[in-house]
Amino acid sequence: MTVSDFSRLSKLTEGDYEAFLYDCDGTLADNMPAHAATYVAVAKQYQVEMDPAIIDELAGWPIANVVEELNLRYNATMDPEEFRSRKAQLFADEYISKVLPIPYVVEHLKANAGKVRIAVVSGGDRIAVQRTLEIIGVSEYVEVLVCAGETPKGKPFADPFLKAAELLGVDPKKCLVFEDGVPGVKAAEAAGMHWVRIDQFKFG
Repeated sequence: MTVSDFSRLSKLTEGDYEAFLYDCDGTLADNMPAHAATYVAVAKQYQVEMDPAIIDELAGWPIANVVEELNLRYNATMDPEEFRSRKAQLFADEYISKVLPIPYVVEHLKANAGKVRIAVVSGGDRIAVQRTLEIIGVSEYVEVLVCAGETPKGKPFADPFLKAAELLGVDPKKCLVFEDGVPGVKAAEAAGMHWVRIDQFKFG
């Protein structure tokens, strides 16, 4: 962790917030390249040669919705649930044990646990997200977890963040969201929440 990054993030998050809502993949965990690699590998099983840059573009989308978008772009017929299952297995077998934290964001979460309520709101599968949080050492601090398929709509819609606020018992206006992608920011704005892009040190 660099002190400057932790300090910059802390400065952006000053205010009378009652809850911090963190994305997992790409925000707390430095694992987006691994997720992109698993998407590419599973798509190949369906004879689809996909551009991994799409995964950054759709960061935060539930896996099933990503597969539906891939089907549209590549005129394919991949089954979203089967794809999700294959991807989860591959990620668990080859990648998850090697996941590293994004140090200054993990440090920020730990520094604020007990001061504000803490939730993780992810477009990933619950089992993979729970394991990721264990590996990067923050699972004990997370009070509420909202994952793919647990709300009517996922990011970029407001549903996951509003669900987290409801479970925490906190007014959405008192929640601050931490994200690394456009869909997550759009979801936060739709939920009436302020947000921070951890990769750009931007506040909105």
